[in-house]
Order: sequence, then C-alpha cells, then structure tokens
Amino acid sequence: MHIKKQRLLTPGPTPLYPRALQAMMASDIHHRTEDFRTVYRSALKDLKEVLGTTHDVLMFSSSGTGAMEAAVSNLFSRGDKAIVCSAGKFGERWVEMAAAFGLDAVVLKAEYGDVVTPDRVEAALAANPTARGVFVQASETSTGAAHDVRAMAAAVAKTEAIFVIDAITGIGTMPLDIEGWGLDVVVGGSQKVFMIPPGLAFLSLSPKAWRFAETSNLPHYYFNIKKEKKSADAGESSWTPSTSLILGLGASLEYIKQLGMGKMIENAQLLARATREAAVALGLELFAPNSPGSAVTAVKAPQGWDSGTIVKEFKSRFGAIIANGQGSMKGKIFRIAHLGYFDFADLFAVIAALEIILTANGFPVTYGTGVAAVQKVYAEAAVQVKRP
Repeated sequence: MHIKKQRLLTPGPTPLYPRALQAMMASDIHHRTEDFRTVYRSALKDLKEVLGTTHDVLMFSSSGTGAMEAAVSNLFSRGDKAIVCSAGKFGERWVEMAAAFGLDAVVLKAEYGDVVTPDRVEAALAANPTARGVFVQASETSTGAAHDVRAMAAAVAKTEAIFVIDAITGIGTMPLDIEGWGLDVVVGGSQKVFMIPPGLAFLSLSPKAWRFAETSNLPHYYFNIKKEKKSADAGESSWTPSTSLILGLGASLEYIKQLGMGKMIENAQLLARATREAAVALGLELFAPNSPGSAVTAVKAPQGWDSGTIVKEFKSRFGAIIANGQGSMKGKIFRIAHLGYFDFADLFAVIAALEIILTANGFPVTYGTGVAAVQKVYAEAAVQVKRP
C-alpha cells in the first residue's frame, strides 16, 4: 500500500499505448523533409482505414475543440440556421460555438443524463427547412449518455443540411458508419481511443460538407480546411505539426488496425456493461441508465455524499484518477472510463478499489460483490471452459 502507481481512469486523457510512447522518442525529425512526409501520409491513410471511410480526413495540432471550431468556421456563414443538440457539457460547447460565430441556432436541449431523441431532430428540421446543419455529440462524456447517431443521420439525409458529429469519445466506443449512415463531418481527438497524449484533432469531411466550404464566409486562419487539404495532399501539414504525437499516432494506428476497430468497440462496450452491472450490484444508481454510452460510465454518489470524496479517495489511496461530474453535475456523479487502452484487469482493480472506498466512508458493501459482477461479464464473453 506504500507504492501507488498513477493510473488514468478518465475519459481523456486515457492510458498511453507503450509502443506509441517509444515511437514518440524519435521526434527529432524535421517536419519539412521526405522522412516526415512519409510518416504524415501514412498516418492520414491509416486514420481513414480505422475510421472506415474514403472521405478526406484532416489533422490539426490542437485539442478536439479545434476541429469542432474548424467545422463551424469553414462550413457555415453568419446567420445560417442550425439545429444544435445539447444534452451535457459538450453539447453546450456546440451551443457556445454557434453563438460565437453568429449562427442562428435552434437548440434542442435535454437534461443531463438524458439525450436528444431522433424524432426531435426530425421535427426541428421540418419546422426549420432552411437549416444548414445539425450538431450533436455521439457520446456525451459529461453524463455517460450516447445519442442515436444513426437515426439522426437518417433524418438529416432527407434534407439539404449537413450532419456534424463530435465523435471525440464516440470513435472506438460505438459503431459509426461514416459513409453508410451519412455522417458528413466527424470530429476526433488523439487522447481518447488513439491512446496518445492530447494535442491532435481529426476531421473527416464528406463531399456534401466540402460543398458547404465553397459558400462559407466566416473568418478562419489557422483552422483552414482548404489550406490543410492542399497541404495534406502534398504530405505536409499547413503549420508546424506536433511531430512527436504524429509518430506516436502511427504506432497506435498500427495496433488498432491489427486488433480491428470492431474489437476496440466491443472491448469498450463490455467494460461499460460490466461497470454498470457492478455499480448496481453495489447498490449504486446509474446516472444515464436509459441511453448509456461505452466511453464512460457515470454513477451517482450515494445519498448525502459529494462525489468529490470518491474521486479524492481513488487518488489518495490508490494513485488512480477518475473523473468527477462536470458543470451542474460536479459533486453529484463520478465517472469511470472504458475507451482506448483499458482491459478487464484494470476494471477488476477499479471496482475492488471502489468497494474499499465506499466501505471506508460509511457505505458498507460486501467485498467482492462488484468484482464478481465484472468477472461474470468477462467469463460470459471470454472464458471457454476446458472439458476433460
């Protein structure tokens, strides 16, 4: 109990893939050389492969929010009407961006822990036939809920609007058929399923989205998708790239390709299901039980507790970092992540630690109850009993 390894159990940054860390050590490379162009081209090619799309994929040295901003500033004009779905802290970010760039936003709001339903999107589009875009989070990690992106996309596809998805924590935790479902703009970030540090943002753009870029009149400079596309076609970034992160990304993408994105998603979904079952077995209440995502599980703190107590106890007792609630949910929920480089051994430890923390703070549980629930999910999915 005296040695405590720090463990990231948050929905971003997530645990780092060891070979990616090793690859990052070779970052004493100049970004305007053929050596780096080879790395850059390979990363963009592999990104398209793991995302399952032939659409253009661009890369920015920024947080995922940079790619979100690029989607707004490059594809829309001041006064454009847009349908903005807001069901948590990150949905509110779309609302704020729409306001910052002067869009005429019709906000479809859902309470934290709930989601915006596809029928509300369809109704909003019918009531606003001049809408140019629909914005949503695939996975709202502030609450642990996930939107029905496929059904929303079907509604948007019947209109002239484009569908813009923040999939920063949706990629690798839920199916996202970019071309099959008609996902026009998909945003991703490096510190989630790609298992490297924060600092890279990704943006896939459909041909329909590119047509919007021809009429946009909003200002942009650093986040210029036309300039970035021209540079990418030449094997370079428009601006000085994060060479170390791109080297690390290359290693992570190789791992994801070998494993298969479908298995990354299945891994996250199994961990999420096991966590939900463990929480319920321990007498805790899930925060988003009706539309749970697989990037993170949000759990309500016991009655009368501040969830910060659980967060602090994970850190002080076990050196582990889990996430508190965000916005109005701070102090009310705690969140345990499942995306990227997490496995069941991690989850066994997390739930065992949670049992100790709950008991130590006056919420008695029978040790092993939650762990047994996780073991059961694992055994059903992975254990093949050998017969004599």
